[in-house]
This record gives sequence, C-alpha cells and structure tokens, in this order.
Amino acid sequence: MITENTGKTGAEDLPETARQDVPAIDDTAAAAAALREKLTDALTPGYQAEFDPEEAVRAGAFSEDALSEADAAGSSDDLAAALTGLELEQGGRHGS
Repeated sequence: MITENTGKTGAEDLPETARQDVPAIDDTAAAAAALREKLTDALTPGYQAEFDPEEAVRAGAFSEDALSEADAAGSSDDLAAALTGLELEQGGRHGS
C-alpha cells in the first residue's frame, strides 16, 4: 500500500523503540560523575585538576570543620589537669 507523504510525522509513524519514553538526562548524576573523575585526577602527582566554584563547594573545599573557640578553650582544661597531675607525681619539680 502506498501512502501519501504529507510531511507530517506522528507518533504512530515512529518505530516501536522510538515511541518508548526515553529517560531524561540526569544532570545531577552527570555532574557527580564528572566531579568524581576530577577528584580522581587530582590524586595524580603533578596533575592540576581545575574545579569551578560550584564543584569546589560540592567537593568540600570550603567546609568549615575547625573547632569552635569554646571547644578549643575547653580542650586546654584536659591539658592543665594532666600537667597538674604530672607535677604532683614529680613532687612539684619541673624538668627533672
């Protein structure tokens, strides 16, 4: 059977495989894969991997993980107690 070519193609004219829903490209997954690859490259001695600002943030380059001032001050309490105990064991003498 010969059909007239109207120049218009409908979904029914496409092969079965083309009519199936094609999953959308997941930009988040693609960006994560690219970031993993860059981080792996960065482990190569002498290689200078370049990261854009968003990638640097996602890689944790700017995450603050230092002690707070209160935690730092509190950590010296243990040291003072240890030193006091050491002085008591040595009879109060320093450097012997």
